[in-house]
Amino acid sequence: MNIHDEMIAMGDRAVVAARELLLLSARKKNAILQAMADEIDARKAILKEANRKDVEEAKSAGLSSALVDRLLLTDSRIESMVHGIRAIVGLKDPIGARISRWIRPNGLEIVKRRVPIGVIAIIFESRPNVTADTAVLCIKTSNAVILRGGKEAINSNVAIADALIEGGKKHGLPKDAIQLIRTTDRDAVRELVQMEGRVDLVIPRGGEALIRAVTEQARVPVIKHYKGVCHLYVDESANQEMAMNIAVNAKCQRPGVCNAIEKIIVHEKIAAEFLPKMANRFRQLKVELRGDEASRQLVSWIKPAKEEDWYAEYLDLILTVKIAGSAREAVDHINRYGSKHSDAIIAENEEVQKLFLTEVDSAAVYVNASTRFTDGGEFGMGAEIGISTDKIHARGPMGLEELTTYKYEVQGRGQIRE
Repeated sequence: MNIHDEMIAMGDRAVVAARELLLLSARKKNAILQAMADEIDARKAILKEANRKDVEEAKSAGLSSALVDRLLLTDSRIESMVHGIRAIVGLKDPIGARISRWIRPNGLEIVKRRVPIGVIAIIFESRPNVTADTAVLCIKTSNAVILRGGKEAINSNVAIADALIEGGKKHGLPKDAIQLIRTTDRDAVRELVQMEGRVDLVIPRGGEALIRAVTEQARVPVIKHYKGVCHLYVDESANQEMAMNIAVNAKCQRPGVCNAIEKIIVHEKIAAEFLPKMANRFRQLKVELRGDEASRQLVSWIKPAKEEDWYAEYLDLILTVKIAGSAREAVDHINRYGSKHSDAIIAENEEVQKLFLTEVDSAAVYVNASTRFTDGGEFGMGAEIGISTDKIHARGPMGLEELTTYKYEVQGRGQIRE
């Protein structure tokens, strides 16, 4: 069977599984998810061995340390995966929830109710925990899921998917409700995103090149974020110690993730005092700084920033620095160069805070907190299926509600339209 036929067959099986998922109660789905978490926990050694192969191959291929870190499954990350599944068990099932209800003058009762999307395809790179995070969110919301991970994590993804499927079967997971594409052939992605009538939604998670390729090839709807060009603006009213701590956390805790900052903007009135201290702290942490002319006059070893640096998502220990004359200039800069993901302001002035919150056009906007909190788990959603910078259907961290659509249930008593 060729790739085209294989993918069509996979899509057909997913459609059948989605219908079966509709029949499962919230309690039944939770039992399935709990069994999945138990199986992941029981197979920890198997997962780590599979992951070891992927990490060794990634290092041999010359992947950066940040990308290798995204790939790595440690004990704590596996435990977080298990905890994330169990956290989703404790969340309210949105399927069947009544969004609104009204009665028309002719007596028709109309109820707007949450329903599953159907079959969701997830295409992702690097982080193998995405296999578990996305699959369990889809099952919780009665969506069948087709997973396609990156070739650099193929062994880890297979081990995780097998654990989820085998664990779920013990409590009645419908056959083919979770399917993993086990070939690394890129043609599989093209076939997957063109399966109109079989796939209802595609969610790509990865680098900009992957997401653009998926979007350009797709014939079914895609929810996406191209990149995370996140900013931190330090206002003249900022608590500078707070600003320093947040800047270090937002850049250095995990530089290879989409909610890490890539740019920092400092108000000119505090730049001479704050920027040299900040630069020295980053230098100690081996962060390369690139900056505009004003910042380079204050810190001589900052490298000159090129125009493309302001648009760049480094996913590494590199940070671009700008000095701004006002909060308004900072906001305009963010709206021009940012990716509408997550941006933060450090400020005590409430009017400046309001300006930033109102006018920065991003999915998540922070006051006096790190952008690293843009995450489904940190937002209390359980594990997320992705972070959307789109504006239609879903925006920001996508939890359970974002994996639903709705239908109108109309109850009548023989009414006809005149």
